[in-house]
Amino acid sequence: MPPKGKQGTRGQKQIAAENTSTINFYWYIILGVNTIYVAAQYMLFWDSFTILYMSLFVFVCVIYLGCHQAMSRMGRATHGTAGNLIDAGIDLNMESGLAEHLKDLILLTAIVQLISLLSSYFWFLLLLAPGRAFYMLWVNILGPWFFAPAEEVDEKKTKKMERKMMRRH
Repeated sequence: MPPKGKQGTRGQKQIAAENTSTINFYWYIILGVNTIYVAAQYMLFWDSFTILYMSLFVFVCVIYLGCHQAMSRMGRATHGTAGNLIDAGIDLNMESGLAEHLKDLILLTAIVQLISLLSSYFWFLLLLAPGRAFYMLWVNILGPWFFAPAEEVDEKKTKKMERKMMRRH
């Protein structure tokens, strides 16, 4: 049963500790998936490990490192000279934040990298990331801007503008 009343706030120390554990958790996912992928490619599929698959591996490593670095910088805690916590950084476990999208991208990339060991066609699933980015751009920014209702103009304002135009001519 969910607790009643308002949700309690978390302190800066707790946010800093959770950020550290979140960053470590996703780092372990990245290391584990890359270890499994490289070991399987080396032991089972070395003959078919061509330049294409090497470049795909480098591409996913760039995605991993970019997401991990962004999360590390967002969640970096600031300490004072005495070692006291000044700022815990951005809460990486906050819903609907940028960190959530970065975590989703890490998980998507890890899943695609692992199942690509079964079939090379699974690499195409990486195209879901830019598709989702375009969808979010459309739903949150472009769609409302294109389909915004036209501004309503009063009759007073239109008559006033007409009179101004008549005076100029």
